[in-house]
Amino acid sequence: MAHLRFTTAGESHGPALVTILEGVPAGLALRAEHVDADLARRQQGYGRGRRMQIERDTVEFLSGVRAGETLGSPIAMLVRNRDWSNWQAIMDPAPREEDAGDALRRRAVTRPRPGHADLTGVLKYDRDDARDILERASARETTARVAAGAICRTLLAEFGVAIGSHLVHLGGVDAQPPEPLPAALNAAADASALRTLDAHAEAEMIARIDTAKREGNTLGGICEVVATGLPVGLGSHVSWDRKLDGRIGAAMLSIPAVKGVEVGIGFEAARRTGAQVHDEIEHAPGRARTGNVRRRTNRAGGLEGGMTSGEPVVVRVAMKPISTLMRPLQTIEMATAEPAAAVAERSDVTAVPAMGVIAEAMLAFVLADAFVEKFGGDSIGELRRNHDAYLAHVNRRLGGGD
Repeated sequence: MAHLRFTTAGESHGPALVTILEGVPAGLALRAEHVDADLARRQQGYGRGRRMQIERDTVEFLSGVRAGETLGSPIAMLVRNRDWSNWQAIMDPAPREEDAGDALRRRAVTRPRPGHADLTGVLKYDRDDARDILERASARETTARVAAGAICRTLLAEFGVAIGSHLVHLGGVDAQPPEPLPAALNAAADASALRTLDAHAEAEMIARIDTAKREGNTLGGICEVVATGLPVGLGSHVSWDRKLDGRIGAAMLSIPAVKGVEVGIGFEAARRTGAQVHDEIEHAPGRARTGNVRRRTNRAGGLEGGMTSGEPVVVRVAMKPISTLMRPLQTIEMATAEPAAAVAERSDVTAVPAMGVIAEAMLAFVLADAFVEKFGGDSIGELRRNHDAYLAHVNRRLGGGD
């Protein structure tokens, strides 16, 4: 059974971030601009910190791409950290004389932040300096994920699948997005400083970000991610680890600071009766991707029984406030166990708009993996033949004809 997989490497203030993506079929047209566009979108958003002014993320292909096409071999990508020059003495992999004995490198972190991986990681990995933990636990790692997701998005776009996101809540303010959503969802969302479709709510959100910044505080929020153009039948009901909603949930919850995921109406479904939850079905000739049917509503968010229904996949992702506060919370000094104020690393007031772009990347990966799993093929041509033959068969099932 064919699958995609990716892994990342690199620390927040190390020399670079690395992504290796395996399983992409040969023959996919791919240029660095496809990836760079999403890397730039990840750096957007009102409330971001100074790091976004330093970094200008661009990708370098190290393998798997030749003359603008994928080769079918692993795709290795490098994104350099411009800030490395300011951190080389601290993050240099080689030992230095000042490290000898009990001396720690400069910028050692011994006052762990509540809510971060600092303290748990130090205890688990038996380290004295929490920088050994936080550099990898940093959300900077998601740059490498967005690079992988951009390629998956490019693959899905070959088959008419589009993925977008928009912010629906920030800091206690709910947005009221239009219905239906804009066809070019990302174009509309990216025009906003917070990637929201509600200008009135955006003004209130910005005011709350400004207040939080003055107070040395941080804010969380919720983004909605939508995928359109998917065929019916990706994923499976037969085993727990093949259910697509479970795979999507795991991918979203792996994003730093994400604490909740909803598919469709999510938790609201538990508060309603079955008649108010389930999507009624009607015959709709000409919709081959759905099997010539239509759901009158889409409360299920495009997933039924762990499989795509052909309706838009709708996922909401909740991000907690960032753990680094400029007016730090109370913690302990690890060397003495005495009370202390947590360390204050350079950070954002909020990164929810960027989280939406990261969530797009993770959804793109899961859906592209399910796509390759379903249709197989070592080349784009073979994948397309298998996809088209499947849709032709589904189209015939409920009166779609030939």
